[in-house]
Amino acid sequence: MKLKPIEDHVVVKTETVQEKKVGGIIIPDTAKEKPQIGKVIAAGKGKKTEDGKVLPMDVKKGDKVLFSKYSGSEVKMDGEEYLIMREDDILGIVE
Repeated sequence: MKLKPIEDHVVVKTETVQEKKVGGIIIPDTAKEKPQIGKVIAAGKGKKTEDGKVLPMDVKKGDKVLFSKYSGSEVKMDGEEYLIMREDDILGIVE
């Protein structure tokens, strides 16, 4: 991938959730909830403070993270879909 996030932005590849059919009802893609867990593909250097210092990121490449439901901007590169979001939108690291 040739996308490098800046400052406190993170590129996340969402995990696909296996589709479950209950009672033969099929839910259309538009009604399904977006996954909230993904893997960090790339992370920026960190947020800059007013005095020019850089605060390091809490997440790094390869971390599995839980993020807010409607966070990030969807981007499609090389046939893959990614989310670009701020580190603030990440709720935690899944271990």
